Amino acid sequence: MAVALLIQYAVGLWVSVYVTVPARDQGGGILAAVGRALANGPAALGLHAALGLLLLLESIVLVVRAVVARDRFFMVTTAVSLLAVLGAAGSGAAFVNNGQDGASLAMGLLTAVALLCQLINLLRLSAPHPALDQPGD
Repeated sequence: MAVALLIQYAVGLWVSVYVTVPARDQGGGILAAVGRALANGPAALGLHAALGLLLLLESIVLVVRAVVARDRFFMVTTAVSLLAVLGAAGSGAAFVNNGQDGASLAMGLLTAVALLCQLINLLRLSAPHPALDQPGD
């Protein structure tokens, strides 16, 4: 998930610098913006939208796994990450709809929040567990 967020961040930077959203794609809601990005391109924008959908699905899977594991720490961090991914998606759709720079900034910052949550999760998972490292366990 962390690697996918970094790739999404890089693709998003590429899109914001080198891609012009076609005027015909402006207006409509979130689903319309995603659909137009996937169907009409440009290719980098379509890739960015497709990867965003995959990140959304993976975020949901991680929340479900945290709930099943009944680990509060991971429930909180994965839920915050999911909310950040949802917010980034909404900001991305707003950017496609109106082209405002603030929406692009919000998308990038929310992606950074999601990435931070996933890095915190990785650190927590990689931390030694003293009770498990004892001989005889």
